[in-house]
Amino acid sequence: MPGTRASQPHARPLRVAIDARRPHEGVAGGVEQVVIGLAYGLSQLTDSPDEYLFLTASPDGEWIAPYLSGGCRVLPSASSPSGRTWRRRLAGIPLLRTIWERVRPSLGAWTIHVPRSDGTIERAGVDVVHFPRQSAFLTSVPSVYQPHDLQHLHLPHYFTSHERLAREVTYRAFCAEARTVVMMTEWGKADITTQYGLPPSKVCVVPGASVLVAYAEPTQADIDTTRARLALTDSFAFFPAQTFPHKNHLMLLEALAIARDQMGTTIPLVASGHHNGFFRQIAQRARELRLDSQIQFVGFVRPVELRALYRIARCMVFPSSFEGWGLPIIEAFHEGTPVACANTTSLPEVAGDAALLFPIDSPITIAEQLVRLWRDDALRARLSALGRARADSLSWTRSARIFRAHYRCITRRELDEEDRELLNESCECGTPLSPVAPR
Repeated sequence: MPGTRASQPHARPLRVAIDARRPHEGVAGGVEQVVIGLAYGLSQLTDSPDEYLFLTASPDGEWIAPYLSGGCRVLPSASSPSGRTWRRRLAGIPLLRTIWERVRPSLGAWTIHVPRSDGTIERAGVDVVHFPRQSAFLTSVPSVYQPHDLQHLHLPHYFTSHERLAREVTYRAFCAEARTVVMMTEWGKADITTQYGLPPSKVCVVPGASVLVAYAEPTQADIDTTRARLALTDSFAFFPAQTFPHKNHLMLLEALAIARDQMGTTIPLVASGHHNGFFRQIAQRARELRLDSQIQFVGFVRPVELRALYRIARCMVFPSSFEGWGLPIIEAFHEGTPVACANTTSLPEVAGDAALLFPIDSPITIAEQLVRLWRDDALRARLSALGRARADSLSWTRSARIFRAHYRCITRRELDEEDRELLNESCECGTPLSPVAPR
């Protein structure tokens, strides 16, 4: 086709909205890190005039704005992602909230609200919207939906019947509405195509990377300050995760007790991450196993402290029983921290040959692998090198280029050779490809 990209019908720069609304700092965990990584990666794409508008609940988008540059900027939303106003008001009245929670399960899908656009992205003239987390909204704008995982189907006992129903109704609605559904691993793609019957051509794989590249490099003073503030022991294993039941803190506690009592190895543990409702049970079990003095639960830490903890730690352990990706593994690899992790769901795919693996339901095997990693200097050095190489093979800039290729494909924009190559690697694009513009 003659001409250049600028001479084509879609001469205006591509305008993409990224849903970056979130209610509370630190609570969204890994999904929040994905949004930061995406912001970092898209900000590096300075080779085109495409625009990336990060939809935020606050006018200044203070949580994501520091990571935006280049063609990225904040787009304040006209509404909150939290749901209907009357439901938020209801939740603020204890008696009404109690009554509502008792009657809601019997009302079924009638109580499930599938959000619709408030018009912000339509008024902004957006060509495509990317939902990089499970929550989304219905819109006439073509969309990319990234649900991450279907944990509620595999571990239903961790959810109420209403929570399971809400996820099913909303996830299926957003998958049906989306032009492309994105998972971060081949395992995730296989799972969602099987569970939801989606055509494989509609589901694409775009891997993540370490988000730590978006954060400032810690100085020695930062590392010393972190060590002093948290009163860290000289050597410890590190476990960064919110205290959700599926993160498997309880099994890790059993393993630490076995290592101490049966293998003669006391392994101090530093556990970071937001303390949610399940933390009380974790703390109680730690007391029962006499692990109080061996474990530090330091809560949510700032990015510079997180990087410092990876660097100070002797190793990182990740016993999670369900993950769609497992960002802490790649973060540890990035910082050169040797890793032992669970062998379930997507984790073997993410870890490759750069980590020790263990089953999630065998505390004695977890203990054996931890003790092996703790004692063997040569093993830690080898895994550290393999981890760094694994992390170097992934980057948010490359992930952003893959997403950009999908945005262009969905909106029938001109695709260059790189776009086509990235689409072929990611998946079979569900939208007919436009001709490549001559160079």
